[in-house]
Amino acid sequence: MNIEEKPAFDTPFAWIGGEAPVKAVVDRFYDLMDLEPGYAALRAAHGPGLEHARERLFWFLCGWLGGPQHYAERVGHPMLRARHLPFSIGIVERDQWLACMAQAMRETGVDPALRERLEKSFFQTADWMRNRGA
Repeated sequence: MNIEEKPAFDTPFAWIGGEAPVKAVVDRFYDLMDLEPGYAALRAAHGPGLEHARERLFWFLCGWLGGPQHYAERVGHPMLRARHLPFSIGIVERDQWLACMAQAMRETGVDPALRERLEKSFFQTADWMRNRGA
């Protein structure tokens, strides 16, 4: 499929297959972050436990992809940048987040055309989240 073609799905949430595949991506993302030395700076930014972050990313991604608005219903507007200001996010953390998410999507079988679209959107968001230069 050409990346410019409209997919046969109304939303990325439908394209990915609903909540179960989103949960699988999120779970793999945090498992990789916890296991892979290449994501050490990203892991360090998350503190001792990952369950809270794991749950909230799942809620957020469901809504962001066009599915159920779990995050907004439970927590309110995402206010991504404001909620991440307490964390030091630079280029290393951004790049590790993006690499970890790309690996999680590959390993959980996200359609390559969808993965390419999501990786572009994730880069824009992750770069916007940076709150320090390096």
